Amino acid sequence: MLAIRDTPLSVDEVLAAVGDHAAGGTTLFVGTVREQDHGKPVTRLSYSAHPTAEAELRAVADKIAADFPLTALAAVHRVGDLELGDIAVIVAVAAPHRDEAFRASRRLIDDLKAQVPIWKHQEFADGATEWVGAGE
Repeated sequence: MLAIRDTPLSVDEVLAAVGDHAAGGTTLFVGTVREQDHGKPVTRLSYSAHPTAEAELRAVADKIAADFPLTALAAVHRVGDLELGDIAVIVAVAAPHRDEAFRASRRLIDDLKAQVPIWKHQEFADGATEWVGAGE
């Protein structure tokens, strides 16, 4: 399961997508909207994605699947306006052993953030704004 969506994300859906009796370890990372960044209160947050973002996400996932002996992986990212506490991204990895699951999961979220063209626009309580995106 690889997707970029403008609707709320489901942890249960992602876990079900990687469920496999051959997996000895399954990892899950859930990224949520926090109330502050750089020590400043966040008042609004919105994500936008380039039209190629899903293809880039697939390329990232394919590379990780080639580098690790996985049974399944999934990654979904939300776009649009989000509220504090909303889920922005979920990645999950299932592998025969926990070490592989942990290492692949870490690579999946790190490579997603570095390579997939998704941008976050934050507005702060002091009126400042900031764009953060692929390659941050």
